[in-house]
Amino acid sequence: MTTVEALTTGLPVEARAVPGRPWWRTALARSLPILAALGGIAVLWYAVTYLVLPADQRFLLPPPHEAYGSALGNAALMGPMLEALGRSAVVALVGLVIAVVLGIGYATVMSQSGWAERVLYPYAVILQTIPILALVPLIGIWLGYAFTARVVVCVIIALFPMISNTLFGLQSASAAAHDLLTLNKASRWQRLVKLQFPAAVPSIFTGLRNAAGLSVIGVIVADFYFQQGAPGIGGLLRTYTLRLQMEALLTAVTLTALFGVVVFSIFAALDKAVVGRWYGGHTR
Repeated sequence: MTTVEALTTGLPVEARAVPGRPWWRTALARSLPILAALGGIAVLWYAVTYLVLPADQRFLLPPPHEAYGSALGNAALMGPMLEALGRSAVVALVGLVIAVVLGIGYATVMSQSGWAERVLYPYAVILQTIPILALVPLIGIWLGYAFTARVVVCVIIALFPMISNTLFGLQSASAAAHDLLTLNKASRWQRLVKLQFPAAVPSIFTGLRNAAGLSVIGVIVADFYFQQGAPGIGGLLRTYTLRLQMEALLTAVTLTALFGVVVFSIFAALDKAVVGRWYGGHTR
């Protein structure tokens, strides 16, 4: 790949795959910004702990080696934490799947006529603008405080990006393409399958990436407020906060952040694999 092609992709030249370059050098080039960012966070963390906080308040932000060392070496602490993270992961993924199905279906209905969009879109906007914390108590009262209620919270938070991005994609096909199908007397179904959905694929994956990150936020919010049943990682975050168990709290926050990054990265890679193959890798 030439330097010009690399620049047009929006990524650093050194991070692009180059014919003849060993794979490990490409992987290292792509990893360096991430490693640099992690190093910067660690330096800032140590600086705040030792230079900003007084000695008698350093328990509020113990340095990384103390926070992770005491938590990761404690099997009695890490076991329940990983189990809680696994339960939260299941809730987040189930909520994401439901949000994707509902969002694409809702947007598809709206894309078929102007009156359907005018009638249905305000409900999606209302669902997005109502603070989720105002709905959490009602969801708990109506559905209980276990798996179902937590999934519903994830769906509510992750749904709007799927609706808005899918609708934008379905409406993005050019007028010339629509005229061509009209001349060929294409049915509404043929127009949807052969024109609108292919045109919407990039936008759908954009919504999917956003919804994936929001579903993780949703499960943390639900776990934080729904305390009945087996705890999720959000419930443990609340427990550690109330008990001022800072080492456990920082470790749980880090695991939650890593989970969110992994989920986002999976769908970003899927986006690149699918959309890049359909539309040309140089455009993604």
